[in-house]
Amino acid sequence: MSALSFDAYSGLPDAECQERIRAARARLGKAAVLLCHHYQRADIYQHADLTGDSLKLARLAAQTDAPHIVFCGVHFMAEVADILSRPQQTTLLPDLAAGCSMADMANLAKVERCWRELSEIMAVEAEFTPVTYINSAADLKAFCGRHGGIVCTSSNAGAIAEWAFAQRPKLLFFPDQHLGRWTGHKLGIPLEAMQMWDPDLPLGGLTPEAITQAKILLWKGHCAVHQMFQKSQIDAFRARASDALVIAHPECNFAVCAAADYVGSTELIVKTIKAAPANTRWLVGTELNLVERLAKEVAPEGKTVQFMSNLICMCSTMQRIDPQHLAWTLENLAAGEAVNPIVVPEHEAEPARAALERMLRVS
Repeated sequence: MSALSFDAYSGLPDAECQERIRAARARLGKAAVLLCHHYQRADIYQHADLTGDSLKLARLAAQTDAPHIVFCGVHFMAEVADILSRPQQTTLLPDLAAGCSMADMANLAKVERCWRELSEIMAVEAEFTPVTYINSAADLKAFCGRHGGIVCTSSNAGAIAEWAFAQRPKLLFFPDQHLGRWTGHKLGIPLEAMQMWDPDLPLGGLTPEAITQAKILLWKGHCAVHQMFQKSQIDAFRARASDALVIAHPECNFAVCAAADYVGSTELIVKTIKAAPANTRWLVGTELNLVERLAKEVAPEGKTVQFMSNLICMCSTMQRIDPQHLAWTLENLAAGEAVNPIVVPEHEAEPARAALERMLRVS
């Protein structure tokens, strides 16, 4: 049987897709598990079997027994699920265009060139531990696996950095400069000892002396969502409500993190606000879908949760997983056809798995 074409689904009304999603899930039963990231849109998130941030979803992907994992997230997350799941399991991504602009800011060719340039200055394998944020392609995780490096998430970056420093005296951290900078700061590393590597410039735009003196080289990358948040937004909020609390994701810039009362992963943001006393007021610096969902959940306790930016600021690629794509994926699966399977080649999967398993052990 051939797969049903997405063309037949692209114009379907959302309400019809929701009915077809529920019917297909009933037919599939335990043969499929739906994983959803916190940033996923509400009309998809409602169908999730398992939810969480990147670290939690990585653990869940390794633990589930379902033959099929339908990942409602972005491409690198589905790759992690494929790497950590069992060989007989299949991971599906409802829309292959659901990517991550931050992950695209570091590719294997540029990272390997960086490594070669560093090797011209020092014994790079003895000096630098490569650390990639989980928001990266599988081949970069594999690069870290081959070079004694590791993967981190926003939940465990501090513990991972401590492990990495125990291996070698310096870190090469990619692709998010802001998470790397905040992590280094929390470990007591001065800002001047963290230099930004611009992959489009020779030697990253740095002098050999600056590289030699640096403790962390931060890749010039960022999250398009979290760069929208600014310290001025926090200042304006505090001027209106002096007793209010601010919580931000570490992908925000340093000034925002330094001005916040709490900084942490999406999982920490959710747990902190849910555990907070009733009638507290919060300003939150992370993706809009999560903030709006959290605001509704805690409203009965008198808590107010406000989005930090005045602009609508959501993960546009995560938004690509819509009811039409999910209905198409599940109905094909119920008919015995797995569409959009994510398969990481074994020559990448093996070293990437090593880097991910190091992360899971350290965390």
